[in-house]
This record gives sequence, structure tokens and C-alpha cells, in this order.
Amino acid sequence: MPSLSRRQWLSLAGSAVAGAQALRRPNIIWIMADDMGWGDPGCYGQKLIQTPNIDRLAAQGMRFTSAYAGSAVCAPSRSCLMTGQHSGHTRVRWNHSVRTGERVPLLPEDTTVAKILKGAGYSTGITGKWGLGEPGTTGIPNRQGFDDWYGFLNQDHAVDFYTDHLWRNEKKETVEANQNGARGEYATDLFTSEALRFIRVNRWSPFFLYLSYTAPHVNLEVPSQGAYKDKPWSEGDKNYAAMITRMDYGIGQVMELLSRLRLATQTLVIFTSDNGAGHKSGLPLFHSTGSFRGAKGEVYEGGLRVPMIARWPGRIQAGTESDYPWAFWDFLPTAAELAGVTAPPGIDGVSVLPVLLGKPDQPKREYLYWEAHQKGFHQAVRAGNWKGVRHGLKGPLELYDLAADSVEEYDLAAKQSDVVARLTALLDSARTENADYPAQAVKKK
Repeated sequence: MPSLSRRQWLSLAGSAVAGAQALRRPNIIWIMADDMGWGDPGCYGQKLIQTPNIDRLAAQGMRFTSAYAGSAVCAPSRSCLMTGQHSGHTRVRWNHSVRTGERVPLLPEDTTVAKILKGAGYSTGITGKWGLGEPGTTGIPNRQGFDDWYGFLNQDHAVDFYTDHLWRNEKKETVEANQNGARGEYATDLFTSEALRFIRVNRWSPFFLYLSYTAPHVNLEVPSQGAYKDKPWSEGDKNYAAMITRMDYGIGQVMELLSRLRLATQTLVIFTSDNGAGHKSGLPLFHSTGSFRGAKGEVYEGGLRVPMIARWPGRIQAGTESDYPWAFWDFLPTAAELAGVTAPPGIDGVSVLPVLLGKPDQPKREYLYWEAHQKGFHQAVRAGNWKGVRHGLKGPLELYDLAADSVEEYDLAAKQSDVVARLTALLDSARTENADYPAQAVKKK
């Protein structure tokens, strides 16, 4: 038998590796910004903020125009993402308990996407912002399915971009100060570095990485204003733009590493934001919520609709766009299907894998539901193109046709009594009672 040259051996070895990778379940990376609006990335129409790597994700994958956060604020949105339940059913329904003012942790009986993927043989890691459990509680990441955790446990700490400590698994870890001793390392950069480390360590087996950036949430702090330094803008606007561009650079580093490790075709990457842009961020100058009404904290489109991009080379067609409406609670069943396991009962989500892969057999759903507890109780429901908004449990329903009026300007409730009745019934039945988040009636402003 003739001997093989080194080049031939390398070719055969490369083919074997490629074959093994083809049979492997895909890696899953969920990258999430904090308070970044629908209109902030360039691929969603932004003209002033540079987001070349996010834009490249869209060019290489699928851009969604009707995707939604789990909630209008941080903690419940993340709870919906983790549990596959909307904000009328998930454990954490607002940033703090309406009843006690304390943070509410996930409990041992809560099933998270990390628990499901870990049970399916995935290595699971999270870096960035958590928001679903304080130190020593049952809600910390390591007790909710994550093998590897590094970051901020709660949203109050997460506004400190130059913190002196972060949590690594269940221990507090000091963040070293810069040489001038004035400030520590910048949190966004630390989270990028941790994500790169996790990918390198776990590249040989399927992994799930939840990269939960805290940019561009206030406080608006950044090491350098970069290209925006000399812009005739406010300091806050310069910082807001620079924070997004710095995060975008980190996302580019993650994508480059996947390519260098030959993992790109084996990895589904999803980029989004945890809710709509905040009023104190870059709204006026950058039109961060696009043309939508409302912002963070509100159940109008500006508070709920978010950028959503999915890239999976060879599986998701590059440069495509979808207006299919889906929300964070759909991620759990989608990830479960990718991992080859059954999603748990009692969730609200449906797998959107058919949409991602361009297949026509996407299951139909009756509605999407949200609730908010900001200065009272507020609800929203989307059924098809109809959107209903209600302030107070017994308040009148506002009705909007999103196909013709995505800015929610024209209330059609007086003209569509049958639709009002149907959506009102959905609002009345969509939620379960929760002692920490009672439905408080409020007067509409």
C-alpha cells in the first residue's frame, strides 16, 4: 500500500473532522444588548452609529422586522428568555416585586433553557448580566443550568461599567484597576474576553453561550468616544454611540474566533436586545426606537419590538428578511429542537426553527402576550396583525392594526367591536395570578 504524503494525511484528517462536525448538534450563541433600540443598528436604518459587525451578521443571515423582547424591562425579559414563558406566566414579571419591592429569584422547579441544553450534553456558559437571582438564592446561574458564569447578578450593579468586582460562578472576583488606579477594566471588554475564553475551552463539544452585554444601558460610560469624539452632540449621545460601537467590535471578535476555529457553520448565532431603548439613552438624536410609539417600560411597540438577527452559515440563507412575529419565549423550544430533545410542558413558546431554515411548516400561534408593572398594571396582546393595549385590568382596550399602523397612532376599537371582544378575552385569560405581581388597576393617562 503506497504511503501518503503529509498533505494527503492532513486532507484526510480535515475531511474526518468536517464529517464529525456535520453530525454534531449545533452550538448556540445568544448575544443580547441592554436597552439597545430597534433603530440603533445600521441594518435597521441607523445612519449615525457604526455597527459594522452587527450589520455583517444581518448580511450573512436573517434579519427579523417583527421580533419582540420578553418584556419591556430587563429582568422579566430575561426570565421569559430562560423559561420559555411569557410575562403573564414566567416567574419574574418585573424588575422588583410589586408587593415587597425586593428582587424575585428563579426557583429550583423552574425549567430553563440552560438546564435543558445541559441535560442534552451541552456545555453551558453565561457572561454579562443575569438579573434572576441574588447571591445565595436558587436563582443564580449555576443553580439554573449554567456550568460557567461571570458577570453582574443584578441590574443595579450592572450599571457600573467600571466595577471593582464581578461574580465568577458563586464567588465574588475582584476586577483589577487600570495602571492609573482610577478605574477598573471596562465591563463590555471583560464580557467579550470571557466569551472568547468559553468558546476556546468548549470548542470540541456542543456549547450554549449566553453573552449578555450591559451596553448601552445607562450609566453612559465608555473608555473612548472614538469616531464620535468631535461630533457636535451631547456627551451622553457620544457615549451612547461609542458604547454600541465598542460592543459591536466585541461581537466581531466573537465571529472572527468562530471562523478561525472553523466553527462558523456549526454555530447558530442570534443577536438582539433585552427591550426597547430607554428614554435617557439616544432616543431623540438616533431615533433608537425607529418610528414606533413608546420606549422601555411601555407595552407599545417602542418598548417591546427589538432588533433580531440570526446567522447560521449553510443553514440560514444569507441576506434574508422575515416579518414573522416571535418573542423571547420562543427561544427555549427552538434550542430544544436544535439539541434533539423535547421542550417541557407548560411553556408559551413555539420553535421557530422552520422560519430560520426557510421552511413553510412553521406552526401557527394564536397570540403573543406582555404585561408591565410600571406605575400601575398594563397589558398588550398581538394576534395576527391586531395589537391590543390595556391600562388597568378593567381599562378600555386600545386597538391597532400593525399592518397599516405600526406606530400605533390610530385606535380602531370603536370600529372593530368583534376584534376588541376577542383580544379582551385573550387579555383576561392569558395570565395567571402571582402574589409578587398583582394586576393593579390604574387610570389611563
